Amino acid sequence: MNSATREAYGAALAELGRTNPDVVALDADLAGSTKSATFGNAFPERFFDMGIAEADMIGTAAGLATCGKVPFASSFSVFATGRAFEQIRNSVCNANLNVKVVGSHAGPSCGADGSSHQAVEDIAIMRSLPRMTVVVPADDVEAYAATIALAEHQGPAYLRVARLASPTVHDEGYRFELGRADLLRDGGDVTIVACGMMVGRALEAAEALSAEGIEAQVLNMATVKPLDADTLEECARKTGRVVTVEEGSVVGGLGTACCEALSERFPVPVRRIGMPDCFGTSGEGNELLDYFGLNASHICEVARELCK
Repeated sequence: MNSATREAYGAALAELGRTNPDVVALDADLAGSTKSATFGNAFPERFFDMGIAEADMIGTAAGLATCGKVPFASSFSVFATGRAFEQIRNSVCNANLNVKVVGSHAGPSCGADGSSHQAVEDIAIMRSLPRMTVVVPADDVEAYAATIALAEHQGPAYLRVARLASPTVHDEGYRFELGRADLLRDGGDVTIVACGMMVGRALEAAEALSAEGIEAQVLNMATVKPLDADTLEECARKTGRVVTVEEGSVVGGLGTACCEALSERFPVPVRRIGMPDCFGTSGEGNELLDYFGLNASHICEVARELCK
């Protein structure tokens, strides 16, 4: 099944509205796109459309958090993390308030909106902030479970969801746990660490590599911060090689986080796949993923070369 993680976020938010009266939702004039409108339609008295004003949205969310509410503040990733960075830094993280920032339409897969709307640096920005938890779910099942989990988690959090539909890789009974990596496939030759919609492509690559006699582990690192360094180290010790894959910049993102952890624990050769040090461009989502090498064939190529 193919589904967008933003759709699952909207459904989970509405479910939280039914089960937790303290949950409130805010949006920056994009509720139809971020899918927070699902919550707004069901609970209009707990939904606040702040207009095209992300800084105000985050400041208001912080205020609501001081009153005991659990605010989910949604916008496109590039605006939620970039335009409102100062408010997230000072009003949310510095004050250690229970605000959940949700960035939709992240990465080049958001397509024809173009480089101005394709956040490639958002993971790096958010993981640089003290006290911030960063979650990038692999599919709709995990996005739903992660949204529910973040409502229970105390403290600032950033949830990154996508516009483009991607394959479901988890069963409905999957249990998400913040800060824990999920080993989806075992193997002894190379470890592929991925997050977001790249997890499905990593699994596709692992199957193709297996046909060539290369057995790849696939580790879903949905929680980019705090990183599950213990599981990452265990996998690196088993295979001796790591490939990271993310739909974001290789500067400061998942690949950087893995390199930081392994350099201190168990240094092994690492190859990072992601957006190079550049902005996106306009095009259809899947075409752009192929254009930037964010696909199974390029993962295979990199893993194959590393295994030599």
